[in-house]
Amino acid sequence: MNSDEAMRRAIDLGRQMMRSGEGRPFGCVILRNGEVIGEGCNSMDRDNDPTAHGEVEAIRDACRRLKTLDLAGAELYTSCEPCPMCTSVMYLAGISKLYYAAWPRTPACLAATPAACAARSARRSPSAQWPASK
Repeated sequence: MNSDEAMRRAIDLGRQMMRSGEGRPFGCVILRNGEVIGEGCNSMDRDNDPTAHGEVEAIRDACRRLKTLDLAGAELYTSCEPCPMCTSVMYLAGISKLYYAAWPRTPACLAATPAACAARSARRSPSAQWPASK
């Protein structure tokens, strides 16, 4: 699978989940050497799991398939700019490159390392209070 096909697949996965009513429109595909090693969709609502973002689900899938925590050399394609949690998981798994189709606020790099995206997200995120007030 090439890069264009991987991005189209990620967008299609998100679209399918949204249309099913079981999740949000975020899909993800992970490639290594042109082979799909993981796929995922945002299933937060269906699974009642706040960590079930498309990128995290795809990383979980890839780690299970390959029976490893090390995804070095892998490229992640996702339908939208990842949140700080997802970029952290990408960093921990060793994802080498990140590509995303859309961003929620302002334009940023379209291809970057997860560490660079995490640093950018940290710079623009507002201060948070813990525990979060309701």
